[in-house]
Amino acid sequence: MNAPHSLPAAATPPQHFIGNRWIAPAGGETLPMIDPSNGEAFAAIARGNAADIDRAVMAAQGARDGAWGRLAPVEKGRLLARLGRAILEHAEELAQLEARDCGKPMKQARADAAACARYFEFYGGACDKFHGETIPYPAGYTVLTWREPHGVAGHIIPWNYPLQIFGRSVGGALAAGNACVVKPAEDACVSLLRVAMLAAEIGLPEGALNLVTGLGAEAGAALAAHPGIEHVSFTGSPPTGSTVAREAAMRHCPVTLELGGKGPQIVFADADLDAALPVLVNAIVQNAGQTCSAGSRMLVERSRYEEVLERLGARFAALKVGPAFADLDCGPLIRPGQLQRVRGFLADAQRDAIATVAKGTIAADAPASGYYVEPHLLRDVPAAHRLACDEVFGPVLAAMPFTDEADAIRLANATGFGLVAGVWTRDGGRQLRMARAIRSGQVFVNNYGAGGGVELPFGGVKSSGYGREKGIEALYGFTTLKTVVLQHD
Repeated sequence: MNAPHSLPAAATPPQHFIGNRWIAPAGGETLPMIDPSNGEAFAAIARGNAADIDRAVMAAQGARDGAWGRLAPVEKGRLLARLGRAILEHAEELAQLEARDCGKPMKQARADAAACARYFEFYGGACDKFHGETIPYPAGYTVLTWREPHGVAGHIIPWNYPLQIFGRSVGGALAAGNACVVKPAEDACVSLLRVAMLAAEIGLPEGALNLVTGLGAEAGAALAAHPGIEHVSFTGSPPTGSTVAREAAMRHCPVTLELGGKGPQIVFADADLDAALPVLVNAIVQNAGQTCSAGSRMLVERSRYEEVLERLGARFAALKVGPAFADLDCGPLIRPGQLQRVRGFLADAQRDAIATVAKGTIAADAPASGYYVEPHLLRDVPAAHRLACDEVFGPVLAAMPFTDEADAIRLANATGFGLVAGVWTRDGGRQLRMARAIRSGQVFVNNYGAGGGVELPFGGVKSSGYGREKGIEALYGFTTLKTVVLQHD
């Protein structure tokens, strides 16, 4: 399959997409887009600054107070559903753009394009079904609650899943009636420029969706701090999330933060290993481990620990790593800094005598200039070691044994994160006990991820952030509640 060589023609030279038009960057500067599979530049994007963000916010305010704000919910829903169909119709094109930009295998990029479409389908159907209530009150009063959009929502999208996270964040915000300003990651945003074009083509009103590319420290910081932004959604690292939250707090702006995880996969002795093992592998090698919800810790009941390591090791040894369009088990990491980070964790493991059970192989024809690392299965990782506590964001699985339920719960909760967890057991009582005891935003029992789960509320506790995206629950965060009290007797 041939990879696309550049941005869509309408975005050349590099420009922002504001008010359904291509707009040149105020500073006149650009940034290279690097293909992680070979380390070479394949396109360029506009380098946005505060002036570009200001222009995008003004366009969104015009949409909020104009055509988008006046549009009936059912008509908003039809437009979002139409955008979902357009994304499906262009799914292969979008997948190719995403694969080259992120380095992910085509099978993952295709799944991401389909998930993006599904978000707009889902939220298109929710637009006219999300409403307030009436509250019983003493005679002579009628009390109503209304759900109203915040107004202009800012979205800072990461590089690991541009299409998916754009869909889950922007889809919900638009369904709630907000106009949106999006700052995608400078490392990967080509597919989102194409989606912005599709949104204009299907008739989304001018200013309802605006996209400004650029560096996080420049365009992203300006978006978080802009006084015209009335809600911020951010997905990224805890330190940057804290910065975003502080900027928003200066003007009392609500924020939704999704800040990563260190997901435990807890395997009890009675688990169905034939069902569990392929899921355990996929949960850490998907997107080369660059996934907030990755199952990056494996806790195994001691009586089956060696068996699980032996069987899982054979699977790791068979994993292949290579360029995105080779469509192997893993693609490259996103950039040199991320490659150095993962290698640093592996060097720490070697220094501290943490044994490697097995590792995958990099394809012989993978370009030497690409950012490749083999998936690693490590054993007997101490609970206090940074491999067990910190987010690697690479295909590295840390295994450790446990003795009983209490020990498993202690280990599962021993990190500062709490995003997603997996429990593998056939004991029904234990399933519920573990689900209640684990401090995590999601707990999957005898599965992990549930195919993406557009309908399933998603978000974390502790350092994994706060607020919820996905499902109907997201619409509560994208709206504010107004209480209306009428005295009529």
